Amino acid sequence: MIAVTSVVEDAMVYSALRAGALGYLLKDTRGDELCRAIKAAADGQVQLSPQIAARLIKEVKVPDSPEKLTEREIDVLRLLAKGLSNKEIASSLSITEKTVKTHVSNILSKLNVPSRTQAALYAVRVGLVTGLGDNNSFSYA
Repeated sequence: MIAVTSVVEDAMVYSALRAGALGYLLKDTRGDELCRAIKAAADGQVQLSPQIAARLIKEVKVPDSPEKLTEREIDVLRLLAKGLSNKEIASSLSITEKTVKTHVSNILSKLNVPSRTQAALYAVRVGLVTGLGDNNSFSYA
């Protein structure tokens, strides 16, 4: 599910994401970008308008002292934050999809974040990946 709206209120964004939305786009999103976002969401990637992504990044609370991530977990987190699906991460790292799921679960637990989106935002916040891309959309898997 992708929310398409003109509302840029934090409460609405959080509500949509808690309800399971994989995206939150503004009504001024171009048609081609909307089509790409729908396809990406169908593959499990989170799609956020740049304005929404910027607001969320500012709100991400970096854990005071998160458990140390292993090198492999950092590799998985980087790829997750770049928008790769579990299958793509597995292929890229030459591991099984089940192993990727285990790493993602460990990452969420160690960072004390509730979702892949929050983990990806954390990765951006601490500089593991860069923020906005060229296409006016913020993509995460």
